[in-house]
Amino acid sequence: MSDKIELNAEPRSDLGKGASRRLRKTGQVPAIVYGGDTDPASITIAHNEFIHELENEAIYSQVLSLKVGKKKEEVILRDLQRHPYKHLIMHADFLRIDQKKVIHVTIPIHFINEDKCHGVKMEGGLLNHLQSEVEIMCLPKNIPEFLELDVTELKLGESMHLSDIKLPEGVEIVALSHGEDHDTGVAAVHKTRDSSADVEEEVAGEVEEGGEEAAEE
Repeated sequence: MSDKIELNAEPRSDLGKGASRRLRKTGQVPAIVYGGDTDPASITIAHNEFIHELENEAIYSQVLSLKVGKKKEEVILRDLQRHPYKHLIMHADFLRIDQKKVIHVTIPIHFINEDKCHGVKMEGGLLNHLQSEVEIMCLPKNIPEFLELDVTELKLGESMHLSDIKLPEGVEIVALSHGEDHDTGVAAVHKTRDSSADVEEEVAGEVEEGGEEAAEE
């Protein structure tokens, strides 16, 4: 697990849409931090600093250190609003966490050994990622940066499911807690057009050979 990301913020008292627009014009992102036994607090974060940190995949799932003035709080990034077409962050929501309470977070799935995938390398198939992230529940200290799924042995026409993901101790996939019916697919190898054509040619060849043998008889 990487070092904890620290964000610097300042409290704000000027609220409303007009105030938020003014803040954005000065390079600030309006945000809110809520949860726990403390009242929600409106804050601002320097846009350029924040957007730089957002390049780190871990910020979306890991516990962050939010420094508001001189006070530090442990939070997770719960929601992020982006401008529809500009590279701008419009608003952010942070949730205070309690290290003793289980929380739900969504983390990315990393597919490993894709270049060695049997269905791709040996059978000419195409590997499809059916899910790129998954919701887990665990104590904050146990949140992994990501989960790994090894696709080495995945063959053509086969798929791997949530239950195939190896979980760190103390981590549970939320969907699986609802029963086997929720064990959805995560990765699959399908035939490509080329491989389908090869199969058709092979079948056609077998039919042709069979016809010749029958004619000889």
